[in-house]
Amino acid sequence: MILYPAIDLKDGQAVRLLRGEMAAATVFNDDPAAQARAFVEAGCDWLHLVDLNGAFAGHPINAGAVAAILAACPDTPAQLGGGIRDMSTIEMWLGKGIARVILGTVAVEDPDLVRAAARAFPGQVAVGIDARKGRVATKGWAEETEVEATDLARAFEDAGVAAIIYTDIDRDGAMQGPNVAATAALARATAIPVIASGGVASLADLIALRDTGVIAGAISGRALYDGALDLAEALAALDPGRP
Repeated sequence: MILYPAIDLKDGQAVRLLRGEMAAATVFNDDPAAQARAFVEAGCDWLHLVDLNGAFAGHPINAGAVAAILAACPDTPAQLGGGIRDMSTIEMWLGKGIARVILGTVAVEDPDLVRAAARAFPGQVAVGIDARKGRVATKGWAEETEVEATDLARAFEDAGVAAIIYTDIDRDGAMQGPNVAATAALARATAIPVIASGGVASLADLIALRDTGVIAGAISGRALYDGALDLAEALAALDPGRP
């Protein structure tokens, strides 16, 4: 299972939100590129980036911070979500060196775009499914839909999507543990690899996700910033054979 350290970008800073509320942002680093370097030096294999402002605006806002991260960590692949809602933005980010784009709102509103992007860029398109009580939320989690998370995942079974990033919004940033059961159920319901996001607060949480045997990855943010989770220790625990 791959561990993805998260860098959520708001106004050019690395922050964490509580349950997706922009007003409940805690700034953890004024220099996101330095934060990315610290994660890479600890041994991470991937970075998970989110343009929070972009998710609400519907177009990239923190492009400068993302570019700085890519320049600082050229050998570590990064996946990016937030405000990516048309093919030109997908092409722009992949052209700048993002390894994988995450499409969330458009997965609900324009599934044909997701399919076209997955065909055009094999292995470089993921779907972000953010849900409250099993129902998908869009536009920076500001709008709730009647779409069930499992139904949305299954809709892309044949699209060539590289991964699904599943976020339980009620757990995100709350340090209460991930929704292991719901995430594992989603992973069992689809052949697409599922990455868990939201609530990872300890090494025990990561082990619980790994031990389901069906979850491909996990994203952690606040726990790493607060010190509740040591990245190097977690990486070693998840992969005892690491050098």
